[in-house]
Formats: sequence, C-alpha cells, structure tokens
Amino acid sequence: MIQVNNISLAFGGRTLYKDVNLKFTKGNCYGIIGANGAGKSTFLKILTGELEPSTGDVFISPGERMSVLQQNQNAFDNETVLDTVLLGHKRLMEIQHEKDALYAKEDFNEQDGIKAGELETEFAELGGWEAESDAKTLLQNLGIVEDLYYASMKDVDPKLKVKILLAQALFGNPDILVLDEPTNNLDFKTAVWLENFLLNFENTVIIVSHNRHFLNKVCTHICDVDFGQINMFLGNYDFWYQSSQLMARQLKDQNKKAEQRAKELKEFIARFAANASKSKQATSRKKELERLTIEDIKPSSRKYPFIDFRFDQEIGKEILKVENLTKKGMFENLTFNIEKDQKVAFFAKNSQIITTLFNILTGKEQPDSGVIHFGKTISVSYLPQDNNEYFNNCSLSIVDWLRQFSKDQNETFIRSWLGRMLFTGEENMKPVNVLSGGEKVRCMFAKMMLQGANLIIMDEPTNHLDLESITSLNNGMKNFKGPLLFTSHDQEIIETVANRIIEFTDDKKYIDFVGTYNEYTEKYFN
Repeated sequence: MIQVNNISLAFGGRTLYKDVNLKFTKGNCYGIIGANGAGKSTFLKILTGELEPSTGDVFISPGERMSVLQQNQNAFDNETVLDTVLLGHKRLMEIQHEKDALYAKEDFNEQDGIKAGELETEFAELGGWEAESDAKTLLQNLGIVEDLYYASMKDVDPKLKVKILLAQALFGNPDILVLDEPTNNLDFKTAVWLENFLLNFENTVIIVSHNRHFLNKVCTHICDVDFGQINMFLGNYDFWYQSSQLMARQLKDQNKKAEQRAKELKEFIARFAANASKSKQATSRKKELERLTIEDIKPSSRKYPFIDFRFDQEIGKEILKVENLTKKGMFENLTFNIEKDQKVAFFAKNSQIITTLFNILTGKEQPDSGVIHFGKTISVSYLPQDNNEYFNNCSLSIVDWLRQFSKDQNETFIRSWLGRMLFTGEENMKPVNVLSGGEKVRCMFAKMMLQGANLIIMDEPTNHLDLESITSLNNGMKNFKGPLLFTSHDQEIIETVANRIIEFTDDKKYIDFVGTYNEYTEKYFN
C-alpha cells in the first residue's frame, strides 16, 4: 500500500494541488489523468521520492519495494542490456555483489561463511536463482532479441532502450509499480503484451498515460488532477468520462425528477459492469461497480472542446480514385478507390510514407507516376502533422488568423468558433506564433470546421493534444458523415473510427482490408 497524506505542492506563486489524500492498494491499477501542465508526472515524482512536497508526506507499507519506469534513456549506458534489467531490483544486485566479494576473499573465514549463508538465504527468497532467466523472458516478450542481451546500452537503438527500461521496471515482481507513459514508442504487439501483463499483475500499479485504450484496458481507478485537487474515481477512463458527462447533463436538467435521474445512472452503471472483461482486475472492478451508489458519481469540471465536422456540399458518387501511384523509396503502384462511408486508417512502420502520400493527395508534393482523381463534388480539408507553415511566420491574433478562413468576417461569429476550441476573452488576441502545440492543433480544427469540406485527411491528429481534446476529436471523427483518411497512434481512435485499413509493408507493397481494426488484427496477427 502507498498512502498520500495532506500533500500540497506549490512552485513560485502557483499551487499545483493542495491537501491531497489518497490511498493506493494492492490488486488495483490507478490511471493518473489531467490537462497538460496539471502536474501528473510531478505527482509521480512525489510518490517516488524524487520530489519533496510543500506539505504532507507519502507512506509506503514497510518492506514493500517500489519500481519506477526510468525516463533517462542514457542512465545505464555503462551497463549491458541484461544487467540493466537486473538493476531493476537493486537489493538483489547488492546481494549478488556482496556474495561475489565474499567468495573472492583469499582469507575467507567463519564469519564470512555465516554472512554468506545469510546472503544466500535472502538471495533465494528474492528469486535470485531465477533472476537472469526471468529478465531474459521479459526482454524476449518485449521484442528484444537474444543477440542484444550482453550488448552495451550505449550502443542500443533509442527505441529499444525504451523497451529495456520498461523490462527493468517490471522485473522482480515489485510491490508498487509506477509507470509514466509506458506505451510510448511501443508497437501494437508489445502494447498488447504489456496490457495482459498488467491485467494479471497482482500488486499496485500507478500510471500516467494519454493512451485511452490502454487506460480502459488496465485501470481499475482513475485519479483526476484538476483545479488544484486530485480526486479518485472507480472504473476505467471511459466509465469516468461517460459517468461524469451524464451527471453534468442531469445537473443542467433541474426539471427532471430525481427518480428518473437515479434510473438512468443505475442503468449506466449496470451496463458498464456487464461489459467488464474477465481478467482478475476487471472482475473485481465489476463487483465494485455493482456496489457503486449514485452519490459516488460526480461531474467533472474539466472542459472539452467541441469538435464537429460537417460538410457544406453533398457528396456525389465519385469520391477519390488513386491508380498506380508511385513515389520512389516510399510506395509503388498504389491503387485504391474511396467510397462515401469509408473511414480509412493508414499504417506504415515508416510514418514518412503516409505523410508523403497525404501530401501528394493534397497537392503539396508530386508523385513520380500514377493518377489521382477527385469527384466533382469533393472538397478536401487536410490536417498535416507539421502545421508550422500556418503559424511560425505569422503575428496575427488568433481571431484574425481564423478570420482568413471564414466567409463570415464578423468578429462575434469568429469568436464563437474559437469558443468551441476553448479560446475565450483576451486569450483570442494572442499572436498565433506563440501558441503551444496543442493550441495550434485546436486552431487547425476550428479552421477545418469552418471550411466545411466533405473529405477529411488527418496526419497524426492527436499529436500535442491532452486527453480532453483527444476524446472530443474521437467523437468528431466518429460522427463525421463523409469519407475520412487518417493515420494515428491512438488505438482507441483507430478501433472506434476506422472501417477500412491500408497498411504499407516493408517491400513497398500494401494490404488493403475492408473491415474494423479488430477484424484486421484477428486476420493478420493471430
């Protein structure tokens, strides 16, 4: 168990949180969520002792070991890959070194023998004899080939270092496992393996992640960092989001009878409880949800942008036809035809392939050969991965920037669209070249909605966004009635939006599959 008692933290004149009291217990997985800058990773640093709070303390049950996913990829450059994993259990490695030093003594005496015996007993109790085998198994499961086990960490690809450090954190069955963005840079298979590992992990897990699919799969509780507080809620991310939205809607409807509101909430809880998966954690969560009372559900004070893509012109029979499109080094003879109801997710190990394709489709680049034909009724709106051309050399205010893309030049009209993207009051007068990455993407969404195009292309649209914006974007993509071409690392968006998959393979060929992402993975990965 790990318990937080009256924790407060202030930097300069800003208070991140005040009087936080939480208890994290065995068998549960806690997802820490909050807007960018709310203090999620900072809270993890307080839990792990890396940062001292302004007030309060953190209590960990005596004898319990905490393991943390290291963020510094170069911290173990002088170690081998295997030793880096083993160092995840510091006490075990200390014992090993003490044993080696004792047995190396030329004047090994009776006291040394007694000490060695004590160390051997502790070593065995901590699983020392199986440690190397367990570490190798973890590395294998995370996709690290055996040839690298004895390589120096300084010579390892940074993408593989992330996996090795994850293996280090998971090693040795820690009592408390703290993970900050553990799915970053993980491929699909590895991410699924990690989900299953955590679902069967019987101790305490605390996670910061922007991956909603991951939070939904593994979390039994959500801790919301919001407005100077950290509040804990039972259930996964979807349950927290949907229950808080339902409660917020009910509070607005004061005329609805209390009995009717109670009935809606009970039906909602029952539906979520019935959908819980069969893992140990989810089964426990199902039982807790069934015991949940209406008073336990509270509306969130978090604000969500309103993302709703609608088109001005109806779509004709012809949408987009691509024939034998070739770009040297990227793809060859790419051919596909887009239909009205299709939302196509594109995949490639080299993301530049998809960016190049989208740039060609939108006229930003030229192919080496091939034909692209858009239907006469089609208008295209494009969200590029790199939007710097729209902002970097522009000193216009947000209002004037958006005015460029609007038929209606009235300031009240422009501000109403910015309000949907959570830009209000004097904030609208900020020059766009000083906006954060997330703010720029929200400006681009406002631009796209104003354009009213009936074919949308998006290249990694969740980059720089917080969970609130990602959730709203997901809803906007699902609700869009026209064709959509996109690529994303957000698995929840892929699973809930795409009804067709096009994946580029290593030999410059491609797979074109009509169906959902889950159907695609069942066919090609099982």
